[in-house]
Amino acid sequence: MISAPRVADNLATAGRLVADAAAQGAELVVLPEYFAIMGMNEGDKLRVREADGNGPIQSFLAEEAARHGIWLIGGSIPLAGNDPAKVLNSSVAYAPDGARVARYDKVHLFGFEKGTERYNESATIEAGTRPVAFDTPFGRVGLSICYDLRFPELYRALGVVDLLALPAAFTETTGQAHWEILLRARAIENQCYLIASAQGGRHENGRETHGDSMLIDPWGIVLDRKLKGAGVVLGRFDPARIAEIRASLPALAHRVM
Repeated sequence: MISAPRVADNLATAGRLVADAAAQGAELVVLPEYFAIMGMNEGDKLRVREADGNGPIQSFLAEEAARHGIWLIGGSIPLAGNDPAKVLNSSVAYAPDGARVARYDKVHLFGFEKGTERYNESATIEAGTRPVAFDTPFGRVGLSICYDLRFPELYRALGVVDLLALPAAFTETTGQAHWEILLRARAIENQCYLIASAQGGRHENGRETHGDSMLIDPWGIVLDRKLKGAGVVLGRFDPARIAEIRASLPALAHRVM
């Protein structure tokens, strides 16, 4: 997606893309980080934050999951936390009946400064405190968001998972340098599939996000990708592929720490 400052517009776009993915046979769909709003300033997300379990963005996700009978991960949404001056940047997952099954609050908050480009998520976001994974009929799914990608210890703390979901809004600067290599490394070292659903393009607020959404298999092979713009990345999750790789190279079993 290339999300805008208007929640209603973004939900309409997300709904169209979810329907497109489901029509192509997707059983699990992951939306990008900040899919519902990329504000003109950092304070915009505070104005649309929702109480946990109640609000139009969360209702939209539950309804879309039930409408299409899919597992749906709402990349990240702004939820109210303990600090009234901040939000939680939360990834929320819904089952095919529309019931919420997991919520992960982004643990690692992005900070970056190079020339005139500056980001400080901790100014408006309250950090999460724990890793989160949930079970589906096809495997265990671990949740993470964007900057978490740089911290492999978070993924180790999840235990053994079959699929990692990484919604993101990576900057163009850091994305060009590190995005693909880090994604493939996380898939390889955890011997699992990885879905990276990203914002990708020039936003109304002037920010440029890197995009390059992709699905990666447990051997680090990119199965499908989309460099920029709104659209769908699609691929097949194969439990036999995971079993084959873990049997031939049992690195997870060889861990000593």
